[in-house]
Amino acid sequence: MTTTPFPENQENHVTTGATVWLTGLPSAGKTTIAYELAGRLREEGHRVEVLDGDEIREFISAGLGFSREDRHTNVQRIGFLADLLARNGVKALVPVIAPYADSREAVRKRHQASGAPYLEIHVATPVEVCSERDVKGLYAKQAAGELSGLTGVDDPYEEPVSPDLRIESQNQTVQESAAAVYALLSERGLA
Repeated sequence: MTTTPFPENQENHVTTGATVWLTGLPSAGKTTIAYELAGRLREEGHRVEVLDGDEIREFISAGLGFSREDRHTNVQRIGFLADLLARNGVKALVPVIAPYADSREAVRKRHQASGAPYLEIHVATPVEVCSERDVKGLYAKQAAGELSGLTGVDDPYEEPVSPDLRIESQNQTVQESAAAVYALLSERGLA
């Protein structure tokens, strides 16, 4: 019988896992930064998965609404997946709003308990800039009265008090923002 080596046994394949949670308002640039960073990490041989909040909500958290309790449940589900991936040698990049500090803290504690590295990145783009970007048209719908409960506008967003890194994406390119996260990963021995 012939066996094929697992990827972690192959040269130039990095298996140190970690969760990088990018939190911020809608249209802050979280997902764009995550995909830019993912490309760089993959080029270097890292195993990477982007846990996009919209995709997770559609496939794993379908049926949840946007109440505080449902948002908390969604964040905990994503946190569980991220921790599972991180413990198994994958860089889990998580561009998810996660508006409540207690939900984010619960995810951090889960990672601490499992020993998986966890970094919280606050993409601190002002609401005015996010509204101008309005990638999904949410701000326009909210302004027109077609949508309520928009995080940071008519629903709370509790900014991280002491994130591992704060990025002001309106003052730099996507590449510069991703490079800042990469530098943090390197500093922590994770890249």
